[in-house]
Amino acid sequence: NMQLSQTTLDRNDEMCQTLVSLIWCYVAFLTSLQIKIKFHVINSKSSVLRNDDLKEMLESSKESLKLEAMKRIVGLIAKGKNASELFPAVVKNVASKNIELKKLVYVYLVRYAEEQQDLALLSISTFQRALKDPNQFIRASALRVLSSIRVPIIVPIMMLAIKEAAADLSPYVRKTSAHAIQKLYSLDPEQKEQLIEVIEKLLKDKSTLVAGSVVMAFEEVCPDRIDLIHKNYRKLCNLLVDVEEWGQVVIISMLTRYARTQFISPWKEPDSLGLTKTFYESDSEEKKDQTENKPYIMDPDHRLLLRNTKPLLQSRNTAVVMSVAQLYWHLAPKHEVSIVTKSLVRLLRSHREVQYIVLQNIATMSIQRKGMFEPFMKSFYVRSTDATHIKTLKLEILTNLANEANISTILREFQTYVKSQDKAFAAATIQAIGRCATNISEVTDTCLNGLVLLLSNRDETVVAESVVVIKKLLQTQPTQHSEIIKHMAKLFDNITVPMARASILWLMGEYCERVPKIAPDVLRKMAKTFTAEEDIVKLQTVNLAAKLYLINSKQTKLLTQYILNLGKYDQNYDIRDRTRFIRQLIVPNEKSGALNKYARRILLAPKPAPVLESSFKDRDRYQLGTLSHSLNIKASGYQELCDWPAVAPDQSVRNVEVIDPVRSHIAALDERNLCKQEFFSVLNMYMNVCSESGSESEDSSEDSEETSSDSGKSSSGSEESSSESESEQKKKKKKMKKMALQKKSKPTAADRYSEIPPPFLVVSCPHIGPLRDASPRSDNQRVYFISTQLLQKIKSRLIKSTLPSRVSCLVQVTTPSFGPVKTYELLHHMTGKGLSAKYHFPRQPCLYQPSMVAVQVILTNSSDHSLEEIHIGDRNPASLNIHCFNTIERLEPEASVTVSMGVDFSDSTQAANFQLCTNTDQFSVSIQPAVGELLMPSTMAEQDFIKEQGKLQGMNETSQTVTMATANTSSQAISKQVLSVANVGVVSSSQSNFHRFAGRTVSSGALVLVTLEMKESSSAQLTINTEKSVMASMLLRDLKQALAQV
Repeated sequence: NMQLSQTTLDRNDEMCQTLVSLIWCYVAFLTSLQIKIKFHVINSKSSVLRNDDLKEMLESSKESLKLEAMKRIVGLIAKGKNASELFPAVVKNVASKNIELKKLVYVYLVRYAEEQQDLALLSISTFQRALKDPNQFIRASALRVLSSIRVPIIVPIMMLAIKEAAADLSPYVRKTSAHAIQKLYSLDPEQKEQLIEVIEKLLKDKSTLVAGSVVMAFEEVCPDRIDLIHKNYRKLCNLLVDVEEWGQVVIISMLTRYARTQFISPWKEPDSLGLTKTFYESDSEEKKDQTENKPYIMDPDHRLLLRNTKPLLQSRNTAVVMSVAQLYWHLAPKHEVSIVTKSLVRLLRSHREVQYIVLQNIATMSIQRKGMFEPFMKSFYVRSTDATHIKTLKLEILTNLANEANISTILREFQTYVKSQDKAFAAATIQAIGRCATNISEVTDTCLNGLVLLLSNRDETVVAESVVVIKKLLQTQPTQHSEIIKHMAKLFDNITVPMARASILWLMGEYCERVPKIAPDVLRKMAKTFTAEEDIVKLQTVNLAAKLYLINSKQTKLLTQYILNLGKYDQNYDIRDRTRFIRQLIVPNEKSGALNKYARRILLAPKPAPVLESSFKDRDRYQLGTLSHSLNIKASGYQELCDWPAVAPDQSVRNVEVIDPVRSHIAALDERNLCKQEFFSVLNMYMNVCSESGSESEDSSEDSEETSSDSGKSSSGSEESSSESESEQKKKKKKMKKMALQKKSKPTAADRYSEIPPPFLVVSCPHIGPLRDASPRSDNQRVYFISTQLLQKIKSRLIKSTLPSRVSCLVQVTTPSFGPVKTYELLHHMTGKGLSAKYHFPRQPCLYQPSMVAVQVILTNSSDHSLEEIHIGDRNPASLNIHCFNTIERLEPEASVTVSMGVDFSDSTQAANFQLCTNTDQFSVSIQPAVGELLMPSTMAEQDFIKEQGKLQGMNETSQTVTMATANTSSQAISKQVLSVANVGVVSSSQSNFHRFAGRTVSSGALVLVTLEMKESSSAQLTINTEKSVMASMLLRDLKQALAQV
């Protein structure tokens, strides 16, 4: 009893303590509530007292007190506080004679006139008088207040005030009238016709202050009245630079829509310009095609718009830069759009909000034109301080820019991103790797191997996303990756994310024939945990059971029945319906009917591989920089861009004046003159070296005769003075002989090159036109000949000279090259109308530029007439870096000539497309390099080879087992086959079963290491280590074929 009583007392003490604490909490709550109520009352009283003080100050007779009160009121409005109670006291001072006070009163009225319409209507007469005030700011403020009173009764008064203000002498008042037009139109749309008349009048205004506002009014009231812009188009283009920043944005947007309706497309393809012709066509058809397919000539007004908006790319306002970028994207020729690239990249240094919009637009642009942003790829690398949505957009852009040349760099960057602490970003990175693997087939295996390694990651999010992406990639090549499916099945128990578990189950069911022993075991495990799984996992389990029942019913019949029974009574109705459907489909009974016969065709039908596309693929249907483009939904008020007209409308409606010559042509001429001056300085230096060396050469026999006659004249001065007329006659005869010889025979290209003496080398001088011809030519080079004995002196003198660096690069030496060649056809003589061309890779360093691959082209004239002016024309793409051969002025029938070129393939096997032209025809040709021709041999010791190979592991290593032909197992045969495929160097090896080769890519200098490890029964392990994973895959394929063939 004593123990029970003691326990009861303890419990009572605890309850008492709890009650006391609750009481204290309640008291504290009431105290704080009372304090808050008192504070609120004090604040309300203080605000009332403050308003009373302000009212007294406004009703005072002293202007200084009124001015002080209005400053305080405007300060309250700026802080977001409500000052509407003071409206009656403030409106009384609207007729004050103090200009500063009146300005503040109008600022207040603009804010509260719409809320206090009745009181504002009482002062309309005052506003009307203020419209004729001498001060322009008072007139503008009065019109602003009048247009802020949203009462239909005063619409006629507002219309009259707007018309008067539109004719005001002050541009500020006219600007305000343009703002009032939009307010009146929203109040009464029936006034549209009268407002259009005012807009038409204001569009003729030459003030930059008015231009932006009136164009905004035009966009709000009558955006379809393009006829109002015709006569003001050129004026708006010329005023654009001086207009305020937000006015520039509006004008550029309007002019973009205008240009799409008035000019023809500058994006025409070469075929549409009449460059290609059919084989059989009559002369009449040719003339007809020439009249119909005229070459594209840009409208002068179109060029005016592009030229005047280009300086705005340097604007400090990001909206202006973005507007100019979208204008160039939608209006400029394709080769000029890249002008905006640097400006857009510069905007990425701004705030997050600006970065988000700019990156969205770049993501859309990078899908269609990767070359624009590829040089600035590092600007899109993710920083640790970037927000998640910024990281995701940069990741999207990097994925869009991925190609065979830069995929190695991008994948290395992605490897770092996968380790990020930001789980959403890491998952997006794995999806990006999947997209790269889908778009670039050469790296599919590499990406798959990297994703399989991620399956052992500790982070469940990374593992789950990797499983989902691997599932999509395996659908493209299911037959080659059964080992990956087995590996994923082993990791199935450790994966807990529902989507990843469902993906593995789908793979097991889809490719259960390839894993016949593993799939039933996975189904057995799922039967145990079926009731605890998520719905998406249960659905895939039912599908797996059905597929295994059709393929291997002996082992899985009982398991399938058990799972179908579990699903029959599941809580989710989707699972119950799926279970009933599957049971009727696969289990034959009387009710199933004929459907059971097609169960295998329904469940085991081949599924198409999913296409991983960018989320920005379809956003180009919206104009760049708009809200609709940002949201990917058509927003209210969005105006779509029209398609280019097939035929340009009449130009005379714009009253176009004669346009001055294009400044760019003048700049080009100035640059050519500068290059000529620099070349002359080099030539003078060459002459000095010639004089120092004492070496002289005779150009012709006639020159020697002239020199001998001159020496004779100098030695016998008396005879020259006595027979002056005879010497003049001799000179005339010599000149006539020279002209006759020149007219009689013109040397061909083959003759010119064959006449070069052995001790002389060809020196090409780029970017220098004809020395005595000011007219532009198609070729941009001249060829001069320099003695080999003087070459070293000229080079040393050039290096020591104080001329600019660009002059020292003018002289480049081209020497003959020899080596084993594989000749490819460049142009067939039937296609080339008698001109045939073949090319080969001499495998020697290119003398024109180290990053170029040397190419020798053999040109042959198979026709019965001579071909003239053979040269290289347009290139595709235009940015392709090609060192062209000099123009061949004449090629006689059955003659041939070998010329040298240099092509920068940028470590890619993409073909270099260009036009081989004569004076009458143009032929589209392409040089397709083999991957082995993009390498240069590199010499290194075996230790260095192994050291460098250790640095290029993981995703930089590509390996495969090769079955070799019996004839190719010797060391000499292996070297012969490898060198026939790739331009690499042999590395000496201390082990007889190892054969090593090393090289570097010509363009970037990336190391390429080839290792062939011989094994038993004519098999070998071929391994390639390089950062260029695409080149590694292609080189591996070529070497495998070469070693396997007899």
